[in-house]
Amino acid sequence: MADLGEKVAAEIENIDSVLALIPPVDALPDLSELELAGVAALIHSFYNGVENVVKQLVQARGIALPMGESWHKELIQTAAEAGILSEATSQGVREYLAFRHFFAHAYAFDLDPERLEPLVANLASVDEQFRSDLCRATPMP
Repeated sequence: MADLGEKVAAEIENIDSVLALIPPVDALPDLSELELAGVAALIHSFYNGVENVVKQLVQARGIALPMGESWHKELIQTAAEAGILSEATSQGVREYLAFRHFFAHAYAFDLDPERLEPLVANLASVDEQFRSDLCRATPMP
């Protein structure tokens, strides 16, 4: 079985692949509904990657994973309280968590480029904060 560093590195590699596919924010208004759905799926995948890393780090510290209906939100809070995520990063990540919830329950034709624009515009910043927190919270390979 892979060690924590290998698992985190694999997730980071997946996040890198997702980020490489995100179009520039100024291209969003010209995308078709199908293309917007693809961008939304990539944003969703970004959050999933972050959450997967956070789950692994929380478990590695011997902290029980939250359970129940709001476990995703509680996971981010737990990671902030444990010092895995900074408050700034946890706030940034929560925006993607909220979108994850919307995306899971919406129809693709409900996607609005204006709703996606701030998420796409802030991806690099949130990812940078997240990686900075990771370097502080765990040794990276």
